[in-house]
Amino acid sequence: MAQVQNAFDTYEAKGNREQLSNVIYNISPQTTPFMSSIGKNSISNVVFDWQTESLPTPNGAGELEGFDLTRSVTAPTTRLDNVAQISKRDATVTGSQESVNSAGRKSEMAHQLAIMAKALKRDMEVALCQNNAKTSGNVTTARKTGGFESWITSNVSRGTNGSGAGNGAAPTDGTARALTETLLKSVLQDCFANGGEPSMAICGPVNKQKISGFTGRASARQMIDANTVEASVSIYASDFGELKIVPSNFSRERSLLLVDPDYVKVSYLRDFKTVDIATIGDAVTKMILCEYGLEMSNEAAHGIVADLTTS
Repeated sequence: MAQVQNAFDTYEAKGNREQLSNVIYNISPQTTPFMSSIGKNSISNVVFDWQTESLPTPNGAGELEGFDLTRSVTAPTTRLDNVAQISKRDATVTGSQESVNSAGRKSEMAHQLAIMAKALKRDMEVALCQNNAKTSGNVTTARKTGGFESWITSNVSRGTNGSGAGNGAAPTDGTARALTETLLKSVLQDCFANGGEPSMAICGPVNKQKISGFTGRASARQMIDANTVEASVSIYASDFGELKIVPSNFSRERSLLLVDPDYVKVSYLRDFKTVDIATIGDAVTKMILCEYGLEMSNEAAHGIVADLTTS
């Protein structure tokens, strides 16, 4: 079918206004399950300390009538420390861009700061829950806080040649193996034996799906809609309590973290703050900054199934 003769169309028109949506779409992962679940406190130095202790070994033996007391040795507490690291994000916007009428936002600087705040939280999640080593730093080397994986030694399952010294030292990755329910049960048993009660399991998307395929899932009975296929596990009911299974884009895919949120904290030397940077020319720069570290209150409260395959 031909076009009507001499019809003026959009291909020729030069004055049509653009159709630009007033919504900006962003699907970048933003959830930070580790940092969002644990506690927080304030510190007053770049190096911060805490103490742990253990009860004496249980003794079921009785005492003789009229026994003479043998005084017990008093065990000192163990003093541990970590360092606070600085993370920052910044944005620079010209005076002209801040003045124009932009689609989807009233202020370009406010929009950029909102983006940078989310990016900073993702940076922190990576630093807190991965395997980075505690680094004291100097004038040429940035301080790094020892991440979650660098502390766990009591309740662990590692692949061949995998090891971890704890106390903020980076673990050595071993040979990768597939995640199985047997591996998870073994670490949960160790946690129980050492007094730990983890309530959350953080894993990458690949191993989240493997947990959903555990054999116990096959015998589950649920009331669901006839048009729904239920193939997900969000709670794992173990012999030692329930675990909430939480997928994460920012923990290492090769590690399944078993976390008790009551025994790990984010310690802030400087909480989130916006800093105005000196203006140079016709552009404004603002920086969002945070100085923080991981307090591993007691590593035996947690566990890790490490060295997992990632596909």
